[in-house]
Amino acid sequence: MLRVPASGTRWGRLRGRVLAAAVLLACGMAATPTAEAAPHPASPHGTHPGRGWVGSWEASPAQGVTAPAGTLSGSSLRNIVHLSAGGAAVRIRLSNRFGTEALPLGHVTVAVRAGEDGAAAVPGTVREVTVHGARSASVPAGADLVTDPTPLAVRPGTDLLVTVYLPAVAGPVTTHSLAEQVSYYAPGGDHARDVSGDAYTGTVGQRYYLTGVDVLNPPARGSLAVLGDSITDGYASTVGANHRWPDYLADRIRALPPVRRLGVLNAGISGNRLLLDGGSFGVNALARFDEDVLSRTNVRTLIVLEGINDIQQSPHQTDPAKLEAAYETIAARAHARGIKVIGATILPFKGWQVYDDTLEATREAVNAYIRTSRTFDGVVDFDAVIRDPAAPLAMLPAYDSGDHLHPNDAGYRAMAEAVDLTSL
Repeated sequence: MLRVPASGTRWGRLRGRVLAAAVLLACGMAATPTAEAAPHPASPHGTHPGRGWVGSWEASPAQGVTAPAGTLSGSSLRNIVHLSAGGAAVRIRLSNRFGTEALPLGHVTVAVRAGEDGAAAVPGTVREVTVHGARSASVPAGADLVTDPTPLAVRPGTDLLVTVYLPAVAGPVTTHSLAEQVSYYAPGGDHARDVSGDAYTGTVGQRYYLTGVDVLNPPARGSLAVLGDSITDGYASTVGANHRWPDYLADRIRALPPVRRLGVLNAGISGNRLLLDGGSFGVNALARFDEDVLSRTNVRTLIVLEGINDIQQSPHQTDPAKLEAAYETIAARAHARGIKVIGATILPFKGWQVYDDTLEATREAVNAYIRTSRTFDGVVDFDAVIRDPAAPLAMLPAYDSGDHLHPNDAGYRAMAEAVDLTSL
């Protein structure tokens, strides 16, 4: 975490000048157009990490939908984002990946949220966000955009308000369907600079267009990405409480010394599969890996928790070798970029609606591979943590959300606590 120290000491004044210089350097990048600040097609080459930048939040885009009438076009959309890492400045990632027409951005702002509910900003924290120095921009169909750096000191664990005024929305809206977070919209014009939340009378439970936030945090090691499905996306966790297992893991990482900290990027999509596309469940993990992991800022470590949907969704994948080949491909592509890869075993699911002995045998074979193959640089055995010792093919009742596939808040916390922080 970066904070301007008290100015009453010589050391405080020196640290303040160093921090101010870092912010000016980062924000000076906006004066000259760069690939990071320009709308660009999704690229396997990714975004250059930039000096001192780490990823603090992510929501992987999954599909294009028709927005409910009156929610977006001509409205200001105020997203609530819970940052894993803090810093002295922020950059915003927006996506029109599933759009068929250009997306006009009339006005974008960021601010620190006031309190734990509602859409109000802390007075004095609202900041204008620009692209190539301009307040408005257009994102081409099929493209992503990274904004200029915006000076705003944020603490780790802060709720950030990212507000986008959308003068006109046409065609499919790039969406992350499972937010487990209420966000807000203000119909009838540009309310991006509003400190009060009074105009934000509408609520949404999805992520529209917003896909990431980076922060300027030079001491941090980098970013940790988590590639996963609904269990990583936080299905059945308490809405608005940030009780997904990557959130709990971020809480643990924040307690480490600054030079060992990592921003945590949740690249989970509910229903996602390793091998097959799934409509609202997103394109398969192999196909989205470049955009949702490799293009993210300064990724140092990757945790992979995918495979249960290949097994339990129709058509069922019952050949473990095909899933194992997918893991090997992901690990090889990450290793080629110098990223450490941690494999996570698939959780028990006896009692889920389609469970049978054939599917269970596939899960067990895949887990045996994850534990013993040496494809990964490390393993976190979520199966061993979550299963019921008295009935090891099922989830421990205290960790079960009730559907026998997804953990509850206690289960998600247990998963996060099982991760060896020295392995990251």
